[in-house]
Amino acid sequence: MLRKSFFISLVFVLAVSVGLTFAGAQKGDDAYSKLMDGNKRFVSGSLSQKDTGDSRRKELLKGQSPFAIVVTCSDSRVAPEIIFDEGLGELFVVRVAGNVLDPVSLGSIEYAAEHLHSPLLILLGHEKCGAVSATLEAKGKPEGNIGAIVRKIMPAVKKATSKGGTKDEILNNAIKENVLLSQNYMLRKSPILKHLMDSGELKVVTGVYHLGSGTVEILNAAGSAPEQKARH
Repeated sequence: MLRKSFFISLVFVLAVSVGLTFAGAQKGDDAYSKLMDGNKRFVSGSLSQKDTGDSRRKELLKGQSPFAIVVTCSDSRVAPEIIFDEGLGELFVVRVAGNVLDPVSLGSIEYAAEHLHSPLLILLGHEKCGAVSATLEAKGKPEGNIGAIVRKIMPAVKKATSKGGTKDEILNNAIKENVLLSQNYMLRKSPILKHLMDSGELKVVTGVYHLGSGTVEILNAAGSAPEQKARH
């Protein structure tokens, strides 16, 4: 009798766990679709009407519930709310030159994912990134505060350089490698985000924004959502 009760309890717990995981993954996929639909509107020039008036501001005084976390470069040409066609309170944005990660930026992401329950995180590099380009051209030992950024990006530059190619090809590959490097750093340094990702509560996507076309090229997307390829 005890064995039967234990078995029933175990099945119930597993069913609830699977159900919660599926629900979390579905939220991440829905958020991904919403974000990429916004990018399509931006590219086509068919932007949605935004509510930035008094009523929306007062509504946000009660709290925030961003559906996606966007980590990207500080570059003035890469404004997440614009390139994804979203309004106030929709995106939780972390921006730093070279879209590199450190404990402060990881803590910011953890706050949004764990406490605000944002189901989607996109790590977004961009075409012609000045920080990556500067790292490619760096000579000697990087120093100072900018040197700290260069040191973060250098492993990606070395990997891209080892593959060879033209100067532009190496730069483009380094930009992609830098985004993937940030994802690996996140998984190593944040048990919280790794747990949320493994449990299906957080969908993690990496991509590169193309300045000329306005499209977001997806490098990889954990989960079942389809990938959007860049249109050149």
